[in-house]
Amino acid sequence: MDKTQDYTLPWYDIEWFMPSTFNNFSWEQGIILYALLVIPLVLVIRWALKRTLNQKLPVSLPKKDIQRSPITWLRVIPDLLIIMVIALVIVALARPQKSNEKVDQWTEGIDIMLVVDVSHSMQIEDFKPNRLEAAKKVALDFIDGRFQDRIGMVIFSGDAFSLSPLTTDYDLLKAHIEGINFEMIENRGTAIGSALAVATNRMRESKSKSKVLILLSDGDNTAGNIDPITAAELAAAYNIKTYTIAIGKEGKVPFGKDFFGRPRMIDSDLDETTLREIAKIGNGEFYRVSDNRALENVFALIDKYEKAEIKESRYKDTSDFYQIYLRWAIVFLLLWLAFKSTFISNVLQD
Repeated sequence: MDKTQDYTLPWYDIEWFMPSTFNNFSWEQGIILYALLVIPLVLVIRWALKRTLNQKLPVSLPKKDIQRSPITWLRVIPDLLIIMVIALVIVALARPQKSNEKVDQWTEGIDIMLVVDVSHSMQIEDFKPNRLEAAKKVALDFIDGRFQDRIGMVIFSGDAFSLSPLTTDYDLLKAHIEGINFEMIENRGTAIGSALAVATNRMRESKSKSKVLILLSDGDNTAGNIDPITAAELAAAYNIKTYTIAIGKEGKVPFGKDFFGRPRMIDSDLDETTLREIAKIGNGEFYRVSDNRALENVFALIDKYEKAEIKESRYKDTSDFYQIYLRWAIVFLLLWLAFKSTFISNVLQD
């Protein structure tokens, strides 16, 4: 620890007079510090009055007998001591303090399940570098914007499985997301109904007041043994709010390379009806996105909609340090009294 920041120092430590120490103080009566500016003015007035009013006795001495002794400078010591006393009293009256403020934040949190399609059509490159990688990126950014929410993830293709349960271990969750690839599920197809059912199973015992499911897919339900509408109704029965995102452009889209290394164009279409109906049943919203920016905007919008109220408590611990400077003032006052009782003040007068 930097010594200048150590406020447990003994009162006689010279660090109490360092600029860094004063800069870290807050002052309850800071305006009093302006009185320090008056001290030089008082000294000038005192010097002028003393020079004008002191009785002078003319003495004629040969020039060779006039000598200036360094000991004569000792006469200023009492004045310096009383100046220090006054300055330290002013500092003490200004009440130097140090406050440590502790802020505790908490929220009741939201349970959020991300359900992402990893079927081979997610390799289409109308998004950069492809649909899946674009979805992974916005999912990671979405997680970074959450605070104490439990987030889980389900991936699906021809089958569906839980990649991560609801958790607040965001680092672990992001590591799982970064590792998603097209070879994780062997069965081909798009099992939207099964994916909703797996997500609902993960969330059904949640005690959270707000449960949100975000489904992202680029295809129709072509696999699985559960109808998507039935699965959506099951999720709604557990008070799970469902957002659906249809990802992909209509028409010709690039998908891989042809024999000559040129982008191979294929037809892309998507029946939005099922995804719209799922969102309607889940009391959520349906979104259609056709590029990376639109996808980012949708996740930003959902992030804005599904924010838990963050509450905070502030605790302020304030310590006073005026006693330090009062003690120093007493020390200098005693020294002043000692010097006033010696030859320094009584003999060495002009």
